[in-house]
Amino acid sequence: MSQKPHLTASRRDDRVELVVTGSWTAAFAGDADRLVEEAGSRRGKPGRLIVNAAGLEALDTFGAWLLERLLRNGTARGQAVEIAGLPERYRGLVEEVRQANRREPAPRERLRTIAAGLDRIGRGLESLRAEALSFLFMLGAVGTALARVIVRPQSFRIASAVHHLDRVGWQAIGIVLLITFLIGGIIAQQGIFHFRRFGADDYVVDLVGILVLREIGVLIVAIMVAGRSGSAYTAELGSMKMREEIDALRTMGLDPVQILVLPRVAALVVALPVLAFLGGMAALFGGGLVAWLYGGMDPEVFIVRLKDAVSVTHFQVGMIKAPFMALVIGIVAASEGLRVGGSAESLGLKTTASVVKSIFLVIVLDGLFAIFFASIGM
Repeated sequence: MSQKPHLTASRRDDRVELVVTGSWTAAFAGDADRLVEEAGSRRGKPGRLIVNAAGLEALDTFGAWLLERLLRNGTARGQAVEIAGLPERYRGLVEEVRQANRREPAPRERLRTIAAGLDRIGRGLESLRAEALSFLFMLGAVGTALARVIVRPQSFRIASAVHHLDRVGWQAIGIVLLITFLIGGIIAQQGIFHFRRFGADDYVVDLVGILVLREIGVLIVAIMVAGRSGSAYTAELGSMKMREEIDALRTMGLDPVQILVLPRVAALVVALPVLAFLGGMAALFGGGLVAWLYGGMDPEVFIVRLKDAVSVTHFQVGMIKAPFMALVIGIVAASEGLRVGGSAESLGLKTTASVVKSIFLVIVLDGLFAIFFASIGM
């Protein structure tokens, strides 16, 4: 039967002998660690330290490291250390532990200011290249899965797509209508407040109509979808990756992109234009309500002015952007989800990165579309 560890110290002239007995294993970790702490706290004079291990009953890696701590503490105090009476069966383990952490860490080379700046730039460019390749890889994988579905339509998971369409579309209508209604009202209030100085209150209709239908409406909805649905996609896929469900699908000969990613991306591409349309209508209603209550503009006048100020082209521009923004959000969310490691920290970091990257790319895409439509006269 194993006994608790014991440590007895004796001193003779300039020699200190520590006699260890009992079981120095992880089962008695608390007792053994306390004994080593007490021995290390004693002040010792330079001389000789002998650790007598002849009475050891059991030893594992934990206990061997505690014995090594005793020896290293003695060395730090300037003592000549040795271990005596160690049973033959434990010598290999003790020697292995003694070699651990013996080398001094190599000093980090200090870069000069210019070299350090260039180093940061290079690392940033390398990280950007890796992110771009990850995005393109996922885009290609989704395209390949879509091609297989076109060839074999029965392989498309319609039930999964409808389920996700309900989650990212129908269940998001309430919050989208509320936020866009408020955005439209805020734009109208600020427009009336500033245009009134110049006697141009009517131009607030142009401001609300063009901004909402052409730019702000679809952009706000896309950002909301990225934060609400994109993060959910990343968390779901990341959790599946952590539980090795993705690997299980590959083991069964199934493509995770076709099974899990394609229905989600398809649901986003269908839902975002609908949400953008409903959000645009809510924003126009909010703008008209504020123009009536705050600016004193009759609803009939607002509607007539809106017909003159806004053309179908502005509506088309907003609707054309929506599917591409949805595709970007879905690709980024899936890419980050499938890159999750095996820890909860990794899941949290990738979910955050998914939202940030999606919002950034949506804004960049909106700017590119603005340049494109301006160049073709839309």
